[in-house]
Amino acid sequence: MSMEYQANYISEEIKLSSYEDKFFRSDIIFEHHMLIWFISGETKIIQAEGAYYFKQGDIFLIPRNRLATILNYPKGGQPHKTVVMHLSTSRLRHFYADVDVKPRALKSQQIYFFNNHPLLESCLASLIPYFNMKELPENIAALKITEAITILRTIDKKIDDVLANFEEPGKIDLVSYMEKNFMFNLPLEKFGYLTGRSLSTFKRDFRKAFNNTPQRWLTQKRLELAHYQFVEKKKKPIDVCYETGFENLSHFSHSFKKQYGYAPTELLNKTK
Repeated sequence: MSMEYQANYISEEIKLSSYEDKFFRSDIIFEHHMLIWFISGETKIIQAEGAYYFKQGDIFLIPRNRLATILNYPKGGQPHKTVVMHLSTSRLRHFYADVDVKPRALKSQQIYFFNNHPLLESCLASLIPYFNMKELPENIAALKITEAITILRTIDKKIDDVLANFEEPGKIDLVSYMEKNFMFNLPLEKFGYLTGRSLSTFKRDFRKAFNNTPQRWLTQKRLELAHYQFVEKKKKPIDVCYETGFENLSHFSHSFKKQYGYAPTELLNKTK
């Protein structure tokens, strides 16, 4: 979907992100932990366990290697604007080299909320003037990231379990993972990586587990979820389209009609 997007960078790890247009959607797997401070606009983040809503003033951390559908909206005439700090594995390894911690394994990594925390807000707000500078003070990005990590560790004593965990995804049960994450529209290579497999191994194991190709199975599962959303939740076609992994409404409507013999609007009219 077309949009007026602008991003100012202090470094590759810190940016001021702004969407001026009506709406932006993306299916994402985060390579790094993302610390985000909301300046204006709204975001809906859909993950396997549920949906999260964020607005002006919110501060949150999204752990790496988590699948998400991101829906960004402007609000009240203001653009969708955020300060985003990437907490990369290399940066965190450097930080924790001097810290004696033994992170515990986490079963799941949810989004962490740090709303209205004065230290964290002050740290992120202090970045704003740097985005307009042509010449930046040396090492300012590294210093600011170190400050943010230090504040996070002060606020949340368990955050080391997230930030100091450098393990890559290992080979996990394919069936349970795909049943939980089928609604995210990602390349098959990414699904392979997240389940600890090469693309060829992923396809082979998938065929063995589901007796189907990944693409056919994914489309069918997404359409079944869409049908449920219409019948049980009475959701609008545009919302269902984006929440079940389809790129656009026309492709979604065409696929839905091909599967069920009627369009989403006809189903909604029947169930009123």
